[in-house]
Amino acid sequence: MTLGQTTINLPWVEKYRPSKLEDLVSHDDIIKTINQFMKENQLPHLLFYGPPGTGKTSTILACAKQMYTPQQFNSMVLELNASDDRGIGIVRGQILSFASTRTIFKAGPKLIILDEADAMTNDAQNALRRIIEKYTENVRFCIICNYLGKIIPALQSRCTRFRFAPLHQNQIVPRLQDIIQKEGVKASDDGIKALLTLSGGDMRKVLNTLQSTWLAYRDVTEDNVYTCVGHPLRSDINNILNWLLNENDFAASFKYIQDLKIAKGLALGDILTEIHKIIQRLKLPPDVLISLLIKMADSEARLASGCSEKIELAALIAAFQQAREQVKIDDINV
Repeated sequence: MTLGQTTINLPWVEKYRPSKLEDLVSHDDIIKTINQFMKENQLPHLLFYGPPGTGKTSTILACAKQMYTPQQFNSMVLELNASDDRGIGIVRGQILSFASTRTIFKAGPKLIILDEADAMTNDAQNALRRIIEKYTENVRFCIICNYLGKIIPALQSRCTRFRFAPLHQNQIVPRLQDIIQKEGVKASDDGIKALLTLSGGDMRKVLNTLQSTWLAYRDVTEDNVYTCVGHPLRSDINNILNWLLNENDFAASFKYIQDLKIAKGLALGDILTEIHKIIQRLKLPPDVLISLLIKMADSEARLASGCSEKIELAALIAAFQQAREQVKIDDINV
């Protein structure tokens, strides 16, 4: 396989991963601060936290590429992911030996990147405290996690913390349009809107869904995007809501929704999430809406703990039947 072919076969997430800090699309204040640290050669230990796909790993890798030449990179940077074993043995072995040795380069301190550090055990995190203190002259740590609460306070206090918030749609769209143009993807406006809606500010999810939809259908439309990820279509949700609100026969309503679920391979959890968004826009009496939302939340909790989808679907239809008895259907305005 040639180098050109390797590049072509890369997932778009890796192919278009920013290699310079200027290429990152968001968190300008964080990037500006880190740039200043590097200019003054005063880089502290860093702790990046926030939801997936917001640029935490890309930011530190771009920093590392800016700090070291390609020849120095492998000897100056140690990157450990959650897929690597990072128990107390690795902290005392691999991390300690990397931190304690100096290189022949006078290229400043080494860099240890601990990605997905919230998967590290408390023992391993406690062992890391002493290494961070003892070898600060020789090495800088960058700890990356999704959940700050899973990092022990002693480690948090040793690092400068930066929170990476979910990306705004106006930050994602320019990069998305650029990739669509470079890859020659045929994408409609509603397809792009669907990608943004499903992503929830996660750039990685946007690009993975875009690539999957393009490879599967060669046309990125709203329906194709939703079908590709197994998400309910808007038309399906409208049909389900129509049956819940207007179908008087319990058995018929159950059959319609169950048949649609089986035909389209939909999960009741996804249906509940989508109905929940629409229900809040209905002009229902407050007591009826509150009761309905509580019952839907209970159904979702029971589903998450492993209850039967059939029983929960029956409970959902029953909740809507009760709500309809409490209010005249003519008073509902979408």
